[in-house]
Amino acid sequence: MQIRVDWRSSCSLTGTVLKWLTVPLAAPLALALLDGEDPIPFVAAIVTTVAVGLALEGLRDEPTLEQREAFLMVSLTWLTVALVGTVPFVLVGVGAPSASAFALSVDGVVNATFESMSGLTTTGATVMSGWDFENQSRAILLWRQLLQWLGGLGILIVAIGLLSNLLVGGAQLMETETQTKSVQKLRPRIGETARLIWGLYVGLTALAAATFYALHLLGAAPNMTLFNAVSHALTSVATAGFSPEGESVGAFAPAVQWAVIPFMILGATNFVLLYALTQGEFRRPLESEEFRFYIGLLAGIGALVAAILWIDPSIEAGLEATIRHGLFNVVSMLTTTGYASTDFNYWSAAATQLLFLCMFIGGMAGSTTCSIKTLRWLVAFKAFRRSFFTTIHPQAVRPVRLGDDVVDEETISDIFSYLMLAISIFALLTVFVVVDAVRFADPDVSEFEALSASASIFLNIGPAFGMAGPMDNYAGFPTTTRTVMIVMMWIGRIEIIPVLVLLTPAFWES
Repeated sequence: MQIRVDWRSSCSLTGTVLKWLTVPLAAPLALALLDGEDPIPFVAAIVTTVAVGLALEGLRDEPTLEQREAFLMVSLTWLTVALVGTVPFVLVGVGAPSASAFALSVDGVVNATFESMSGLTTTGATVMSGWDFENQSRAILLWRQLLQWLGGLGILIVAIGLLSNLLVGGAQLMETETQTKSVQKLRPRIGETARLIWGLYVGLTALAAATFYALHLLGAAPNMTLFNAVSHALTSVATAGFSPEGESVGAFAPAVQWAVIPFMILGATNFVLLYALTQGEFRRPLESEEFRFYIGLLAGIGALVAAILWIDPSIEAGLEATIRHGLFNVVSMLTTTGYASTDFNYWSAAATQLLFLCMFIGGMAGSTTCSIKTLRWLVAFKAFRRSFFTTIHPQAVRPVRLGDDVVDEETISDIFSYLMLAISIFALLTVFVVVDAVRFADPDVSEFEALSASASIFLNIGPAFGMAGPMDNYAGFPTTTRTVMIVMMWIGRIEIIPVLVLLTPAFWES
């Protein structure tokens, strides 16, 4: 077999990106030194990322990047960064039977890898219990938050910035990551586009941190310290969901929960539209059909869940709390953030089923969010409506439009293929979770728990229901289940295609 993919170029460029992981690792290292904690886990991670990055980079002196190499690079970048990100967790023993330094039990390594992959893919699922949150250093908790912030837009923008001198390469990488062909027109300005989006991402994060800490200074949120403000800013804009608090955002005052909602919404909004707002184009979002669809879903489902909670006699809360919890958790689930303002395990079946459906929606394309995304659902709904119309009027020619633009038939076919793949993989993962639980004689995993955990992991949501609920964790699943979940978080974050393509012989041979 003759390999037709320049894998050395893909690995070399992955190494170039990997070296930059030393920059975010410097922050928890500095905090560990400031707090008098052991800096070795972060020093080891920095040495590892530099060594692996240089080794990969040396595979090709002048790398090039076309479509196939871009697929391989995207997959490798997410995988290698997640594995290097595991080093601090392993060395401090996150999730291991002993929380002492250098705890290297097999179970500890699996849990550490789970935590790192969940962070980088912005899933927000955790194996840490309340005890872990209370006993881990601020440095390791900050590393969890930084991983999620990098996973939001960070890795993509860093990679595009590094590859901006490869005009085709930068655009190919963005297309592979976002699964859209509309990036082609950005090729002449791909480096500038990357810098603008990066600046907007950093600016939004800074604004969120300032907003949260201002509530502390005003006395409205006593426990929203500067560390907590920065930590939650990193993961709210990244629509990621990790929190240094075991009770998530429910550990803070209602004012904080209200303040977090708009940043989750902005993080799941197309960053091109956000940039247009900064340029004074205030009508641009309203002209976007996808944005109107996205906001309509948030408002409609949020109002419906709040109404269900209001009429539920078992929930004794005032009007403000009912609206806040209903809207907050719908926004969190639909944007794939994964925060929780309360333990929704105790809600009625109607409310929890709506939250479960929110897992499959996701935010807008071109945002930090995961899941299927509103653009795909909008095009799919329009294509279904066209099918009904042409059934009645067989001779009619009715293209699917988004605004004034016609969606080509190849794109519609790709969307339906993606939907079929996503739902099929979700179903197979659910079956595996149930079977694996039975194999280990763990009858506590119900069908709905398996469904919600599978959806949450594969669609990168974070919390599920039951044993993996918002105030619990995934440590109760068998080691084999958690291992498979690590792989599924990786596949789900890069939207299936890049990984599946690598498994086809034609990708390597033809």
